[in-house]
Amino acid sequence: MSAFQFEFQTITGEALPLSRFEGKPVLIVNTASRCGFTPQYRELQGLWERYRARGFAVIGVPSNDFGAQEPGTEQEIASFCEVNYSVTFPLTAKQQVVGAEAHPFYRWVSEIAGEDARPRWNFHKYLIGPSGELVNIYPSKVSPLDAALIAEIERLLQ
Repeated sequence: MSAFQFEFQTITGEALPLSRFEGKPVLIVNTASRCGFTPQYRELQGLWERYRARGFAVIGVPSNDFGAQEPGTEQEIASFCEVNYSVTFPLTAKQQVVGAEAHPFYRWVSEIAGEDARPRWNFHKYLIGPSGELVNIYPSKVSPLDAALIAEIERLLQ
């Protein structure tokens, strides 16, 4: 199985099949607008701007699963991200990322990497390789600009 078999819906309601990113590394991050980690949006945007021309993608997955820190509608979330962080990387519609009703991508990660791989809070990051494999998992406290994460992205882009 591959991450590229899954599909999200964009924050504006269009299909977002992960197969669109096949052959490219992708960072998938569950996000929230009212979290102490919310400033990571700026760093995620920086990664997107720095590496997208080389094929790297960032996907934000808004979720209200932790501390009810993403209570807004898709339109409110999109506006918040654009106005406050100039986000241009793809955002999905709001999703559950934990529990029985979690999006299938998140259930797949837990199945292949174990329960410890599931998000524990907002801004939990999954680095997917060009073949759709789960390369690494980074908890919320790890900055998108962390040296180890950047090195892994660089390696995948070679």
